Amino acid sequence: MSHGSRLRQTGWFVLLALCAAIFLVLTFHVNSVKNKVHLAERSIIALELEKQTLEIEFEARANQQQLANWNKIDFGYEAPTADQYLDSPRQLAALGLARGPGAPKPIRVARAEEESETTLISMVSPLTGTSDEQDDSAASNQGNRSAGQSLADRLSRSSGFSGQMAQVAE
Repeated sequence: MSHGSRLRQTGWFVLLALCAAIFLVLTFHVNSVKNKVHLAERSIIALELEKQTLEIEFEARANQQQLANWNKIDFGYEAPTADQYLDSPRQLAALGLARGPGAPKPIRVARAEEESETTLISMVSPLTGTSDEQDDSAASNQGNRSAGQSLADRLSRSSGFSGQMAQVAE
């Protein structure tokens, strides 16, 4: 009986090994089919995005065509041509004409500056040590004095900075 029992055990072992091999082959086959399905889904999504992009582009071009039709037929607009551009600022200046004899005067707007008393401390310049109001009055006085001076005299005048600005070393 030991011989039949030994043969039966070997049969069961072979059957178990055969089942394991079939299970492994089926597992690999199922995984490959799953990968193909995932690749197909990705390509479907990519194609849907491409389709959506093409639809948007088609709608945009249709809108451009509609705008071109409106501009041409309804409004009479045309695309600019090369002869509509100017070559230099002089040509632009030549287009400006003086006002005609019957032209209305230009519109001028009057504006009154509001004077309000503030309780804030005036700002002091870190360079000169004076406040903004003093700088403004000094600049207007200096402007009155420099009106009679030549350009060379005004440029040679010191700018108010004292001391050496920078030192160059080799």
